[in-house]
Amino acid sequence: MDQVTLLFALLFGALLTVPLGERFNLPSPVLMTLFGGLLGVAPFVPDIEIEPDLILPLVLPPLLYAAVRRTSWRQFTANVRPILLLAVALVFVTTAVVAAVADAAVAGMPLAAAVALGALVAPPDPIAATAVAGQLGLPRRMVSILEGEGLFNDVTAITLYHVAIGAVVAGSYSFPAAVTDFALSAVVAVAVGAVLGWLVTLMRPLLGDVTLRVGFTLLLPFAAYVIAEEMHGSGVLAVLVLGLYLSEQTDPDDVAGRLTGGSFWAVVDTMVTGVAFGLIGLELHSVLDTTLDRWDELLPAALAVLAAVIGVRLLWLLPAAWFARRLHKDTDSAEEVPLSWQETVIMWWSGMRGVATVALALAVPLAVDDGGDFPQRDALIFIAFVVVLVTLVLQGLTLPWLVGLLGVRADTDIADQQEHDLAVRAAQAARRRLRQIEESADLTEEMSEALLRRALDIGVRISPSLAEGDLRENAALRAQRTRQVDTYYAELLAAARREVLDARSEAGADPDVVDRALRELDRASLPHG
Repeated sequence: MDQVTLLFALLFGALLTVPLGERFNLPSPVLMTLFGGLLGVAPFVPDIEIEPDLILPLVLPPLLYAAVRRTSWRQFTANVRPILLLAVALVFVTTAVVAAVADAAVAGMPLAAAVALGALVAPPDPIAATAVAGQLGLPRRMVSILEGEGLFNDVTAITLYHVAIGAVVAGSYSFPAAVTDFALSAVVAVAVGAVLGWLVTLMRPLLGDVTLRVGFTLLLPFAAYVIAEEMHGSGVLAVLVLGLYLSEQTDPDDVAGRLTGGSFWAVVDTMVTGVAFGLIGLELHSVLDTTLDRWDELLPAALAVLAAVIGVRLLWLLPAAWFARRLHKDTDSAEEVPLSWQETVIMWWSGMRGVATVALALAVPLAVDDGGDFPQRDALIFIAFVVVLVTLVLQGLTLPWLVGLLGVRADTDIADQQEHDLAVRAAQAARRRLRQIEESADLTEEMSEALLRRALDIGVRISPSLAEGDLRENAALRAQRTRQVDTYYAELLAAARREVLDARSEAGADPDVVDRALRELDRASLPHG
Protein backbone atom coordinates (compact mmCIF):
# COMPACT_ATOMS: atom_id res chain seq x y z
CA MET A 1 0.00 0.00 0.00
CA ASP A 2 1.46 3.36 -1.02
CA GLN A 3 0.74 6.67 0.71
CA VAL A 4 -1.89 7.73 -1.85
CA THR A 5 -3.82 4.51 -1.23
CA LEU A 6 -3.45 5.09 2.50
CA LEU A 7 -4.97 8.55 2.12
CA PHE A 8 -7.96 7.09 0.27
CA ALA A 9 -8.35 4.50 3.04
CA LEU A 10 -8.47 7.29 5.62
CA LEU A 11 -11.01 9.26 3.56
CA PHE A 12 -13.19 6.18 3.23
CA GLY A 13 -12.89 5.55 6.95
CA ALA A 14 -13.90 9.17 7.65
CA LEU A 15 -17.18 8.56 5.83
CA LEU A 16 -17.80 5.09 7.23
CA THR A 17 -17.25 5.93 10.89
CA VAL A 18 -19.98 8.60 10.91
CA PRO A 19 -22.95 6.21 10.35
CA LEU A 20 -21.23 3.55 12.47
CA GLY A 21 -20.89 6.02 15.32
CA GLU A 22 -24.55 6.98 15.03
CA ARG A 23 -25.64 3.34 14.89
CA PHE A 24 -23.68 2.25 17.97
CA ASN A 25 -23.85 5.59 19.82
CA LEU A 26 -20.07 6.03 19.72
CA PRO A 27 -18.12 9.19 18.82
CA SER A 28 -16.91 9.02 15.22
CA PRO A 29 -13.57 10.74 16.10
CA VAL A 30 -12.84 7.94 18.56
CA LEU A 31 -13.71 5.28 15.97
CA MET A 32 -11.52 7.01 13.41
CA THR A 33 -8.60 7.09 15.84
CA LEU A 34 -8.99 3.37 16.48
CA PHE A 35 -9.23 2.76 12.74
CA GLY A 36 -6.00 4.68 12.19
CA GLY A 37 -4.36 2.66 14.97
CA LEU A 38 -5.38 -0.62 13.30
CA LEU A 39 -3.94 0.60 10.00
CA GLY A 40 -0.75 1.61 11.78
CA VAL A 41 -0.02 -1.91 13.04
CA ALA A 42 -0.84 -3.56 9.70
CA PRO A 43 2.41 -4.80 8.07
CA PHE A 44 1.37 -3.65 4.58
CA VAL A 45 0.76 -0.03 5.62
CA PRO A 46 3.76 2.29 5.10
CA ASP A 47 5.02 4.81 7.62
CA ILE A 48 3.74 8.27 6.76
CA GLU A 49 6.12 11.17 6.42
CA ILE A 50 4.75 14.70 6.88
CA GLU A 51 6.91 17.78 7.08
CA PRO A 52 6.41 19.46 10.50
CA ASP A 53 6.07 22.88 8.86
CA LEU A 54 3.04 21.66 6.86
CA ILE A 55 1.00 20.17 9.70
CA LEU A 56 -0.61 23.30 11.14
CA PRO A 57 -1.30 25.18 7.87
CA LEU A 58 -2.94 22.15 6.25
CA VAL A 59 -5.06 20.82 9.12
CA LEU A 60 -6.16 23.68 11.36
CA PRO A 61 -7.51 26.38 8.97
CA PRO A 62 -10.35 24.35 7.38
CA LEU A 63 -11.37 22.78 10.69
CA LEU A 64 -11.45 26.13 12.50
CA TYR A 65 -13.33 27.82 9.66
CA ALA A 66 -15.92 25.02 9.53
CA ALA A 67 -16.40 25.32 13.30
CA VAL A 68 -16.73 29.10 13.34
CA ARG A 69 -19.47 28.90 10.68
CA ARG A 70 -21.64 27.24 13.32
CA THR A 71 -21.47 30.15 15.77
CA SER A 72 -22.11 33.89 15.66
CA TRP A 73 -20.65 37.15 16.93
CA ARG A 74 -23.64 37.63 19.22
CA GLN A 75 -23.11 34.21 20.78
CA PHE A 76 -19.44 35.03 21.37
CA THR A 77 -20.09 38.44 22.95
CA ALA A 78 -22.85 36.99 25.14
CA ASN A 79 -20.43 34.37 26.49
CA VAL A 80 -17.26 36.41 26.95
CA ARG A 81 -16.88 35.58 30.63
CA PRO A 82 -17.26 31.78 30.32
CA ILE A 83 -14.94 31.83 27.30
CA LEU A 84 -12.30 33.86 29.13
CA LEU A 85 -12.51 31.54 32.13
CA LEU A 86 -12.24 28.37 30.05
CA ALA A 87 -10.40 29.31 26.88
CA VAL A 88 -7.87 31.77 28.23
CA ALA A 89 -7.39 31.43 31.98
CA LEU A 90 -7.67 27.62 32.05
CA VAL A 91 -5.22 27.27 29.15
CA PHE A 92 -2.64 29.39 31.01
CA VAL A 93 -3.14 27.45 34.25
CA THR A 94 -2.97 24.05 32.51
CA THR A 95 0.15 25.10 30.61
CA ALA A 96 1.88 26.22 33.81
CA VAL A 97 0.99 23.07 35.79
CA VAL A 98 1.92 20.68 32.97
CA ALA A 99 5.20 22.55 32.39
CA ALA A 100 6.10 22.14 36.07
CA VAL A 101 5.22 18.43 36.03
CA ALA A 102 7.14 17.76 32.80
CA ASP A 103 10.16 19.74 33.96
CA ALA A 104 10.35 17.58 37.07
CA ALA A 105 9.47 14.25 35.42
CA VAL A 106 11.60 14.29 32.24
CA ALA A 107 15.32 14.68 32.76
CA GLY A 108 16.98 17.01 30.30
CA MET A 109 13.81 18.73 29.09
CA PRO A 110 14.36 22.52 28.98
CA LEU A 111 11.77 24.64 30.73
CA ALA A 112 10.74 26.28 27.44
CA ALA A 113 10.16 22.84 25.91
CA ALA A 114 8.08 21.89 28.96
CA VAL A 115 6.01 25.06 28.43
CA ALA A 116 5.52 24.06 24.78
CA LEU A 117 4.30 20.65 25.96
CA GLY A 118 1.92 22.33 28.40
CA ALA A 119 0.56 24.59 25.66
CA LEU A 120 -0.04 21.79 23.18
CA VAL A 121 -1.89 19.53 25.64
CA ALA A 122 -3.86 22.40 27.20
CA PRO A 123 -6.64 22.89 24.60
CA PRO A 124 -9.52 20.37 24.57
CA ASP A 125 -10.55 19.40 21.07
CA PRO A 126 -13.77 21.19 20.00
CA ILE A 127 -14.42 18.74 17.17
CA ALA A 128 -14.39 15.65 19.35
CA ALA A 129 -16.30 17.34 22.18
CA THR A 130 -19.08 18.79 20.03
CA ALA A 131 -19.36 15.59 17.99
CA VAL A 132 -19.95 13.64 21.16
CA ALA A 133 -22.24 16.32 22.61
CA GLY A 134 -24.33 16.38 19.45
CA GLN A 135 -24.87 12.63 19.51
CA LEU A 136 -25.76 12.62 23.20
CA GLY A 137 -28.32 15.43 22.98
CA LEU A 138 -26.72 17.65 25.61
CA PRO A 139 -28.28 21.04 26.40
CA ARG A 140 -27.55 23.62 23.73
CA ARG A 141 -25.89 25.97 26.25
CA MET A 142 -23.31 23.27 27.05
CA VAL A 143 -22.59 22.68 23.37
CA SER A 144 -22.22 26.45 22.91
CA ILE A 145 -19.69 26.65 25.74
CA LEU A 146 -17.72 23.71 24.36
CA GLU A 147 -17.67 25.27 20.88
CA GLY A 148 -16.62 28.67 22.19
CA GLU A 149 -14.00 27.15 24.45
CA GLY A 150 -12.68 25.01 21.62
CA LEU A 151 -12.30 27.92 19.22
CA PHE A 152 -10.60 30.33 21.59
CA ASN A 153 -8.49 27.90 23.59
CA ASP A 154 -6.80 26.89 20.33
CA VAL A 155 -5.93 30.55 19.74
CA THR A 156 -4.47 30.96 23.23
CA ALA A 157 -2.65 27.65 23.32
CA ILE A 158 -1.13 27.91 19.84
CA THR A 159 0.14 31.42 20.53
CA LEU A 160 1.76 30.20 23.77
CA TYR A 161 3.16 27.22 21.89
CA HIS A 162 4.82 29.39 19.24
CA VAL A 163 6.41 31.61 21.88
CA ALA A 164 7.80 28.59 23.75
CA ILE A 165 9.03 26.83 20.60
CA GLY A 166 10.73 30.05 19.50
CA ALA A 167 12.54 30.22 22.84
CA VAL A 168 13.82 26.64 22.49
CA VAL A 169 14.91 27.10 18.87
CA ALA A 170 16.67 30.42 19.55
CA GLY A 171 18.17 29.22 22.81
CA SER A 172 17.04 32.25 24.80
CA TYR A 173 13.87 33.39 26.57
CA SER A 174 12.66 36.79 27.71
CA PHE A 175 9.36 37.09 29.58
CA PRO A 176 8.74 40.76 28.61
CA ALA A 177 9.52 39.91 24.99
CA ALA A 178 7.16 36.92 25.15
CA VAL A 179 4.31 39.07 26.50
CA THR A 180 4.95 41.65 23.78
CA ASP A 181 5.01 38.96 21.08
CA PHE A 182 1.77 37.51 22.44
CA ALA A 183 0.00 40.89 22.31
CA LEU A 184 1.36 41.82 18.88
CA SER A 185 0.41 38.41 17.53
CA ALA A 186 -3.20 38.97 18.59
CA VAL A 187 -3.35 42.52 17.17
CA VAL A 188 -1.91 41.44 13.83
CA ALA A 189 -4.28 38.47 13.62
CA VAL A 190 -7.37 40.58 14.32
CA ALA A 191 -6.29 43.12 11.70
CA VAL A 192 -5.60 40.45 9.08
CA GLY A 193 -8.90 38.66 9.70
CA ALA A 194 -10.97 41.87 9.65
CA VAL A 195 -9.27 43.37 6.57
CA LEU A 196 -9.46 40.10 4.65
CA GLY A 197 -13.13 39.75 5.57
CA TRP A 198 -13.84 43.28 4.34
CA LEU A 199 -12.03 42.59 1.06
CA VAL A 200 -13.98 39.35 0.60
CA THR A 201 -17.32 41.16 0.96
CA LEU A 202 -16.22 43.51 -1.84
CA MET A 203 -15.00 40.69 -4.10
CA ARG A 204 -17.83 38.21 -3.58
CA PRO A 205 -20.33 39.89 -5.94
CA LEU A 206 -17.73 39.84 -8.73
CA LEU A 207 -17.56 36.03 -8.70
CA GLY A 208 -21.21 35.61 -9.63
CA ASP A 209 -21.55 31.85 -10.02
CA VAL A 210 -22.30 29.98 -6.80
CA THR A 211 -19.64 27.36 -7.58
CA LEU A 212 -16.98 30.05 -7.73
CA ARG A 213 -18.20 31.70 -4.53
CA VAL A 214 -18.18 28.44 -2.59
CA GLY A 215 -14.80 27.46 -4.02
CA PHE A 216 -13.51 30.86 -2.96
CA THR A 217 -14.46 30.14 0.65
CA LEU A 218 -12.15 27.11 0.61
CA LEU A 219 -9.17 29.40 0.00
CA LEU A 220 -10.09 31.96 2.65
CA PRO A 221 -9.06 30.14 5.87
CA PHE A 222 -5.72 29.14 4.35
CA ALA A 223 -5.14 32.70 3.13
CA ALA A 224 -5.96 34.20 6.54
CA TYR A 225 -3.73 31.70 8.32
CA VAL A 226 -0.72 32.08 6.02
CA ILE A 227 -0.89 35.89 5.77
CA ALA A 228 -1.15 36.27 9.56
CA GLU A 229 1.72 33.84 10.17
CA GLU A 230 3.91 35.64 7.61
CA MET A 231 3.26 38.88 9.50
CA HIS A 232 4.13 37.16 12.83
CA GLY A 233 0.51 37.06 13.92
CA SER A 234 -1.69 34.24 15.15
CA GLY A 235 -2.99 32.32 12.14
CA VAL A 236 -5.78 30.61 14.08
CA LEU A 237 -7.04 33.90 15.51
CA ALA A 238 -7.03 35.41 12.01
CA VAL A 239 -9.18 32.51 10.74
CA LEU A 240 -11.53 32.95 13.70
CA VAL A 241 -11.93 36.71 13.14
CA LEU A 242 -12.46 36.17 9.40
CA GLY A 243 -15.15 33.57 10.02
CA LEU A 244 -17.00 35.71 12.57
CA TYR A 245 -16.81 38.75 10.28
CA LEU A 246 -18.22 36.88 7.28
CA SER A 247 -20.97 35.28 9.36
CA GLU A 248 -22.31 38.79 10.02
CA GLN A 249 -22.22 39.71 6.31
CA THR A 250 -24.65 37.08 5.03
CA ASP A 251 -26.78 38.10 2.06
CA PRO A 252 -30.41 37.11 2.85
CA ASP A 253 -31.10 36.41 -0.83
CA ASP A 254 -28.02 34.24 -1.50
CA VAL A 255 -30.07 31.05 -1.21
CA ALA A 256 -27.98 28.88 -3.52
CA GLY A 257 -24.74 30.07 -1.89
CA ARG A 258 -25.96 29.20 1.60
CA LEU A 259 -27.29 25.77 0.70
CA THR A 260 -24.32 24.84 -1.46
CA GLY A 261 -21.80 26.32 0.97
CA GLY A 262 -23.38 24.55 3.93
CA SER A 263 -23.22 21.18 2.18
CA PHE A 264 -19.69 21.83 0.93
CA TRP A 265 -18.30 22.74 4.35
CA ALA A 266 -20.09 19.83 5.98
CA VAL A 267 -18.22 17.52 3.58
CA VAL A 268 -14.89 19.30 4.17
CA ASP A 269 -15.38 19.16 7.94
CA THR A 270 -16.20 15.44 7.87
CA MET A 271 -13.33 14.47 5.59
CA VAL A 272 -10.59 16.60 7.15
CA THR A 273 -11.68 15.67 10.67
CA GLY A 274 -11.67 11.99 9.80
CA VAL A 275 -8.24 12.12 8.20
CA ALA A 276 -6.83 14.13 11.13
CA PHE A 277 -8.07 11.64 13.73
CA GLY A 278 -6.94 8.75 11.53
CA LEU A 279 -3.46 10.26 11.48
CA ILE A 280 -3.50 10.26 15.28
CA GLY A 281 -3.87 6.47 15.23
CA LEU A 282 -1.29 6.04 12.47
CA GLU A 283 1.31 8.28 14.08
CA LEU A 284 0.86 6.59 17.46
CA HIS A 285 2.47 3.45 16.05
CA SER A 286 5.55 5.39 14.87
CA VAL A 287 5.81 7.28 18.15
CA LEU A 288 5.74 4.09 20.19
CA ASP A 289 8.45 2.55 18.01
CA THR A 290 10.83 5.50 18.31
CA THR A 291 10.49 5.67 22.11
CA LEU A 292 10.42 1.94 22.83
CA ASP A 293 13.70 2.00 24.77
CA ARG A 294 12.53 4.85 27.04
CA TRP A 295 9.10 3.60 28.10
CA ASP A 296 10.21 3.02 31.69
CA GLU A 297 11.03 6.74 31.93
CA LEU A 298 8.45 8.31 29.64
CA LEU A 299 5.31 6.35 30.59
CA PRO A 300 5.30 7.52 34.24
CA ALA A 301 5.96 11.08 33.02
CA ALA A 302 3.11 10.80 30.52
CA LEU A 303 0.73 9.50 33.18
CA ALA A 304 1.74 12.35 35.51
CA VAL A 305 1.03 14.90 32.76
CA LEU A 306 -2.27 13.15 31.98
CA ALA A 307 -3.29 13.36 35.65
CA ALA A 308 -2.37 17.04 35.68
CA VAL A 309 -4.39 17.75 32.52
CA ILE A 310 -7.53 15.99 33.80
CA GLY A 311 -7.19 17.13 37.40
CA VAL A 312 -6.54 20.81 36.66
CA ARG A 313 -9.65 20.97 34.46
CA LEU A 314 -11.86 19.59 37.24
CA LEU A 315 -10.31 21.75 39.98
CA TRP A 316 -10.71 24.81 37.76
CA LEU A 317 -14.23 24.10 36.48
CA LEU A 318 -15.90 23.53 39.83
CA PRO A 319 -15.23 27.01 41.28
CA ALA A 320 -15.30 28.70 37.84
CA ALA A 321 -18.74 27.28 37.04
CA TRP A 322 -20.04 28.31 40.48
CA PHE A 323 -18.64 31.82 39.97
CA ALA A 324 -20.14 32.04 36.47
CA ARG A 325 -23.54 30.95 37.80
CA ARG A 326 -23.42 33.62 40.51
CA LEU A 327 -22.59 36.32 37.96
CA HIS A 328 -25.25 34.99 35.64
CA LYS A 329 -27.85 35.12 38.40
CA ASP A 330 -26.83 38.55 39.68
CA THR A 331 -26.68 40.24 36.27
CA ASP A 332 -29.46 38.26 34.55
CA SER A 333 -27.29 38.14 31.43
CA ALA A 334 -27.81 36.11 28.27
CA GLU A 335 -24.57 34.15 28.68
CA GLU A 336 -24.68 30.37 28.70
CA VAL A 337 -23.25 28.61 31.77
CA PRO A 338 -23.58 25.12 33.31
CA LEU A 339 -26.65 25.28 35.54
CA SER A 340 -25.82 22.39 37.89
CA TRP A 341 -22.91 20.39 39.25
CA GLN A 342 -23.96 17.52 36.97
CA GLU A 343 -23.51 19.73 33.91
CA THR A 344 -20.15 20.91 35.28
CA VAL A 345 -18.98 17.30 35.61
CA ILE A 346 -20.04 16.59 32.01
CA MET A 347 -18.13 19.70 30.90
CA TRP A 348 -15.07 18.39 32.73
CA TRP A 349 -15.23 14.92 31.20
CA SER A 350 -15.79 16.43 27.74
CA GLY A 351 -12.26 17.89 27.79
CA MET A 352 -10.83 15.41 25.27
CA ARG A 353 -7.61 16.28 23.47
CA GLY A 354 -7.35 15.68 19.74
CA VAL A 355 -6.38 17.27 16.45
CA ALA A 356 -4.82 20.50 17.74
CA THR A 357 -2.63 18.65 20.25
CA VAL A 358 -1.41 16.13 17.67
CA ALA A 359 -0.85 18.79 15.02
CA LEU A 360 1.19 20.91 17.42
CA ALA A 361 3.21 17.92 18.63
CA LEU A 362 4.05 16.82 15.08
CA ALA A 363 4.90 20.43 14.15
CA VAL A 364 7.72 20.62 16.72
CA PRO A 365 10.89 21.44 14.72
CA LEU A 366 13.48 18.75 14.19
CA ALA A 367 16.42 21.07 14.95
CA VAL A 368 17.30 24.33 16.71
CA ASP A 369 19.21 27.34 15.41
CA ASP A 370 22.65 26.10 16.47
CA GLY A 371 22.21 22.96 14.37
CA GLY A 372 21.49 20.53 17.19
CA ASP A 373 18.40 18.35 17.60
CA PHE A 374 15.33 19.79 19.27
CA PRO A 375 15.78 18.69 22.91
CA GLN A 376 13.52 15.84 24.03
CA ARG A 377 11.35 16.03 20.89
CA ASP A 378 10.52 12.30 21.02
CA ALA A 379 9.58 12.54 24.68
CA LEU A 380 7.37 15.53 24.04
CA ILE A 381 5.54 13.77 21.18
CA PHE A 382 5.17 10.54 23.19
CA ILE A 383 3.61 12.34 26.15
CA ALA A 384 1.29 14.31 23.90
CA PHE A 385 0.06 11.14 22.16
CA VAL A 386 -0.57 9.35 25.44
CA VAL A 387 -2.68 12.29 26.64
CA VAL A 388 -4.62 12.35 23.36
CA LEU A 389 -5.18 8.60 23.22
CA VAL A 390 -6.33 8.22 26.82
CA THR A 391 -8.58 11.29 26.91
CA LEU A 392 -10.04 10.67 23.47
CA VAL A 393 -10.73 6.96 23.84
CA LEU A 394 -11.38 6.67 27.58
CA GLN A 395 -13.41 9.86 27.99
CA GLY A 396 -15.03 9.62 24.57
CA LEU A 397 -16.29 6.09 25.13
CA THR A 398 -17.41 6.63 28.73
CA LEU A 399 -19.04 10.04 28.26
CA PRO A 400 -22.39 8.54 27.06
CA TRP A 401 -22.49 6.39 30.20
CA LEU A 402 -21.70 9.39 32.42
CA VAL A 403 -24.37 11.54 30.76
CA GLY A 404 -26.95 8.82 31.35
CA LEU A 405 -25.81 8.32 34.94
CA LEU A 406 -26.10 12.03 35.79
CA GLY A 407 -29.36 12.47 33.87
CA VAL A 408 -28.26 15.48 31.81
CA ARG A 409 -30.67 16.04 28.93
CA ALA A 410 -31.13 18.57 26.14
CA ASP A 411 -33.37 21.55 26.86
CA THR A 412 -35.61 20.75 23.89
CA ASP A 413 -38.51 22.83 25.22
CA ILE A 414 -36.43 26.02 24.92
CA ALA A 415 -35.29 25.17 21.39
CA ASP A 416 -38.83 24.21 20.34
CA GLN A 417 -40.21 27.46 21.72
CA GLN A 418 -37.52 29.50 19.93
CA GLU A 419 -38.28 27.63 16.72
CA HIS A 420 -42.02 28.27 17.14
CA ASP A 421 -41.50 31.98 17.86
CA LEU A 422 -39.17 32.32 14.88
CA ALA A 423 -41.71 30.60 12.63
CA VAL A 424 -44.40 33.05 13.74
CA ARG A 425 -42.09 36.02 13.12
CA ALA A 426 -41.13 34.76 9.66
CA ALA A 427 -44.77 34.21 8.69
CA GLN A 428 -45.73 37.66 10.00
CA ALA A 429 -42.90 39.27 8.00
CA ALA A 430 -44.16 37.51 4.89
CA ARG A 431 -47.73 38.70 5.55
CA ARG A 432 -46.56 42.30 6.06
CA ARG A 433 -44.82 42.14 2.69
CA LEU A 434 -47.99 40.67 1.16
CA ARG A 435 -50.03 43.64 2.38
CA GLN A 436 -47.49 45.99 0.77
CA ILE A 437 -47.75 44.07 -2.50
CA GLU A 438 -51.56 44.18 -2.39
CA GLU A 439 -51.44 47.96 -1.97
CA SER A 440 -49.12 48.49 -4.95
CA ALA A 441 -50.15 45.68 -7.34
CA ASP A 442 -53.47 44.71 -8.88
CA LEU A 443 -53.97 41.23 -7.46
CA THR A 444 -57.05 39.16 -7.95
CA GLU A 445 -58.78 37.71 -4.91
CA GLU A 446 -57.63 34.25 -5.90
CA MET A 447 -53.99 35.37 -6.11
CA SER A 448 -54.20 37.10 -2.73
CA GLU A 449 -55.63 34.01 -1.10
CA ALA A 450 -52.97 31.81 -2.67
CA LEU A 451 -50.19 34.11 -1.49
CA LEU A 452 -51.70 34.29 1.98
CA ARG A 453 -51.67 30.49 2.19
CA ARG A 454 -48.05 30.52 1.10
CA ALA A 455 -47.22 33.13 3.71
CA LEU A 456 -48.67 30.84 6.37
CA ASP A 457 -46.84 27.90 4.83
CA ILE A 458 -43.56 29.74 5.39
CA GLY A 459 -44.06 29.44 9.14
CA VAL A 460 -45.09 25.79 8.83
CA ARG A 461 -41.82 25.02 7.04
CA ILE A 462 -39.85 26.27 10.03
CA SER A 463 -42.12 24.80 12.71
CA PRO A 464 -44.56 22.09 11.52
CA SER A 465 -46.54 22.53 14.74
CA LEU A 466 -48.13 25.60 13.14
CA ALA A 467 -49.87 23.45 10.51
CA GLU A 468 -53.58 23.07 11.11
CA GLY A 469 -56.59 22.23 8.99
CA ASP A 470 -56.49 23.44 5.41
CA LEU A 471 -52.82 24.46 5.73
CA ARG A 472 -52.00 20.83 4.99
CA GLU A 473 -53.45 21.27 1.50
CA ASN A 474 -50.66 23.67 0.44
CA ALA A 475 -48.83 21.03 -1.55
CA ALA A 476 -51.83 20.44 -3.83
CA LEU A 477 -52.52 24.17 -4.23
CA ARG A 478 -48.97 25.01 -5.32
CA ALA A 479 -49.36 23.10 -8.58
CA GLN A 480 -52.27 25.39 -9.62
CA ARG A 481 -50.65 28.75 -8.92
CA THR A 482 -49.51 31.10 -11.63
CA ARG A 483 -46.02 32.41 -12.42
CA GLN A 484 -46.99 35.82 -11.05
CA VAL A 485 -47.89 34.27 -7.70
CA ASP A 486 -44.49 32.55 -7.65
CA THR A 487 -42.80 35.92 -8.17
CA TYR A 488 -44.60 37.51 -5.25
CA TYR A 489 -44.04 34.43 -3.15
CA ALA A 490 -40.31 34.89 -3.62
CA GLU A 491 -40.66 38.38 -2.15
CA LEU A 492 -42.50 37.00 0.86
CA LEU A 493 -39.71 34.50 1.45
CA ALA A 494 -37.11 37.27 1.10
CA ALA A 495 -38.90 39.28 3.79
CA ALA A 496 -39.04 36.22 6.05
CA ARG A 497 -35.34 35.50 5.52
CA ARG A 498 -34.38 39.05 6.45
CA GLU A 499 -36.43 38.80 9.63
CA VAL A 500 -34.81 35.47 10.57
CA LEU A 501 -31.32 36.85 9.89
CA ASP A 502 -32.08 39.90 12.04
CA ALA A 503 -32.96 37.51 14.87
CA ARG A 504 -29.50 35.93 14.64
CA SER A 505 -27.85 39.05 16.07
CA GLU A 506 -30.27 39.45 18.96
CA ALA A 507 -29.37 38.62 22.55
CA GLY A 508 -30.25 35.08 23.53
CA ALA A 509 -30.69 33.88 19.96
CA ASP A 510 -29.55 30.32 19.35
CA PRO A 511 -27.57 30.27 16.05
CA ASP A 512 -28.53 26.62 15.49
CA VAL A 513 -32.24 27.37 15.69
CA VAL A 514 -31.86 30.40 13.43
CA ASP A 515 -29.81 28.45 10.90
CA ARG A 516 -32.37 25.64 10.82
CA ALA A 517 -35.13 28.15 10.20
CA LEU A 518 -33.10 29.87 7.48
CA ARG A 519 -32.33 26.52 5.87
CA GLU A 520 -36.04 25.73 5.63
CA LEU A 521 -36.72 29.10 4.02
CA ASP A 522 -33.85 28.55 1.60
CA ARG A 523 -35.27 25.20 0.59
CA ALA A 524 -38.65 26.81 0.08
CA SER A 525 -37.00 29.22 -2.35
CA LEU A 526 -35.72 26.46 -4.61
CA PRO A 527 -37.80 25.34 -7.62
CA HIS A 528 -40.65 23.12 -6.40
CA GLY A 529 -39.46 23.94 -2.82
